[in-house]
Amino acid sequence: MTSPEERRDARYDVPLDVPGPGAEPARRNGHRRVTAPSARPAAPVEPDTSADEPGTPAGSAAPGPAAHRPTAEKTVAKKTVAKKTVAKKAVAKKAVAEPAPVSDAPAGDTPPGPAVADRPGDHWDRKVAQGLAFLRRRLAGDYEVDEFGFDPDLTDAVVHPLVRLLYRDWFRTEVSGIEHVPAEGAGLVVGNHSGTVALDALILSTALHDRHPARRYLRLLGADLVFRMPVVSEIARKTGGTVACNPDAERLLGNGELVGVFPEGFKGVGKLYSDRYKLQRFGRGGFVSAALRTGTPIVPVAIVGGEEIYPMLADIKPLARLLKLPYFPVTPTFPWLGPLGMVPLPSKWLIEFCPPIPTAHLRDSADDPLVVFNLADQVRETIQQTLHKLLERRPDPFGP
Repeated sequence: MTSPEERRDARYDVPLDVPGPGAEPARRNGHRRVTAPSARPAAPVEPDTSADEPGTPAGSAAPGPAAHRPTAEKTVAKKTVAKKTVAKKAVAKKAVAEPAPVSDAPAGDTPPGPAVADRPGDHWDRKVAQGLAFLRRRLAGDYEVDEFGFDPDLTDAVVHPLVRLLYRDWFRTEVSGIEHVPAEGAGLVVGNHSGTVALDALILSTALHDRHPARRYLRLLGADLVFRMPVVSEIARKTGGTVACNPDAERLLGNGELVGVFPEGFKGVGKLYSDRYKLQRFGRGGFVSAALRTGTPIVPVAIVGGEEIYPMLADIKPLARLLKLPYFPVTPTFPWLGPLGMVPLPSKWLIEFCPPIPTAHLRDSADDPLVVFNLADQVRETIQQTLHKLLERRPDPFGP
């Protein structure tokens, strides 16, 4: 028979020794504080009857005296954990029963969650990083310029972001028929010209680059005056523009580029507001000859919205001749408001690309004036009819 000093508590495995002089009054076992017994003899160990009690797993220690029973707080905590477990199982069963929603994202592409996309500092951090990378490339000379002076790196990093603010946020531009623009190879985009200041060329170039699946650049053909102005000429060259002449146009088309031309020229840009959206004469059809010689399809494009940004009420011709300008405009805001008069009015823009007109079968008729005139007239009539249709869609020039 064992002595009381050799017996151990069956539940907590704590020796029930009688403390001697100077011993600690209590000990810790796990999360429970066990008080060392006094000189009185230890209570006898009760037999294990847990197997007879419902809800108690077999082999576990039975509840002992009141000092060893779980407190009320522990009982409540256990019930709470049990409820949470039941709730989790119910949610899991519901998830199995209900099929997962089908995502519209392409297979293999996981769209970023809102926690990542909505962080306020990410946008500006990315902009700063892109700006520093652009400066590093410019200082190191790590960029390419073609034979016409076109600089794609400068165009993408500086010019397009600035124009994008105008066409997307200020003019609220809607683009349709972009599928008619060739995905590769040469193409001649012919559009109407308007607006007192030729912003429609920049808007068309940026909108086409942003909306086209192939992100194609539009190589604009400009008048001689554009390339005689000190700052404007450099910007025009860097963004892919060149002089509107047949040799340059044919070289670009022969290289498989997408070329943009406005046959009205200054007659379209400088017309009065009373003549808005009435196409002027298309010149001698030089753009048609370039398309015929290279067998390039012609894509007519109609632009609505440019006539209202600077409504031209009058043209001071003597002042225009003095300044060697094609016209000197008078608008509701210029020159009355000074530099503020150069802020364009926020008109609503609509741009529609029409189906292409093939020219490969007429390649041998590039020098036939009748063929050139008929084809130029067909392009002009297509643009004029499309303008009328777009104006019906936009009854309010400054509407949403």
